Amino acid sequence: MGGRERPVHRRDALGAGAVLLASALAAGCARGCGEAGVRGGDGAGGGAPVSSPPVSPAYGSQAPAPSPYGSAAGPRRFPGWPGVITHGPRDRPRIALTFEGRGDPGLARAALTRIERAGARVTVLAVGSWLEAHPELARRILDGGHEIGNHTEHHRDLAALAERDEHSAYEEIAACARRLRRLTGSIGTWFRPSPGPGATAPVRRLAARAGYPHVLGYDVESRDHAATGVPAVLRKVTGELRHGSVVGLSLARPVTVAALPLLLTEIDRRGLRAVTATELLS
Repeated sequence: MGGRERPVHRRDALGAGAVLLASALAAGCARGCGEAGVRGGDGAGGGAPVSSPPVSPAYGSQAPAPSPYGSAAGPRRFPGWPGVITHGPRDRPRIALTFEGRGDPGLARAALTRIERAGARVTVLAVGSWLEAHPELARRILDGGHEIGNHTEHHRDLAALAERDEHSAYEEIAACARRLRRLTGSIGTWFRPSPGPGATAPVRRLAARAGYPHVLGYDVESRDHAATGVPAVLRKVTGELRHGSVVGLSLARPVTVAALPLLLTEIDRRGLRAVTATELLS
């Protein structure tokens, strides 16, 4: 891609993890936290609560400026990039944090507040039925300078569904697209199949038919659905993060929301900037 990237060595990653864990203790991980009483556990035990998130020194305490690419814009075609995009250019100090949009709306609001305090912008791939129950969240996402995309209507296993009933699989994509258009004026910026980032050939074909030229995957999986505490999320993400990375996270996990302040601080410490997926590719 032109340009050079600083390699991340295992020793550096482990050192960063130690710094993060020390910061977690200093930040008051043994105390209750602020917005929505979010705790560092996943409900399965483990994980300490996090106090009010620190402000990133590089970004300041102001909310992020609106994206120059238009938060309510529709999908874009990126010539030269594959049908399934898992990362952006490796020669620029940018990364994209992408979130599955479903679950407790209080957790989603707490996550967005923490992200905006750090001056970051993110991409939320929303489940249509979640937006049906909480339509105000579509505008909340866009008003924060973020972008919103399509993660199917009911979060069914889309690849398996496409094998036995292609029409129903298409409708999972199209129904969420119609909902996004009603709420935001566009079908959303990206499509990501459920339950995970991969896309079979039939799914890619159906996504293109619905108006999405690319499927958005990721190259860093947080595994926050299985994490027992904040340190586990931090180790997994920071150990694999590099220039151009797209990180897969969830708005539905208390442990993820609790980990965000420390994660965003570490992203800043490495000289990286968290932008939307569209900005990452632009």
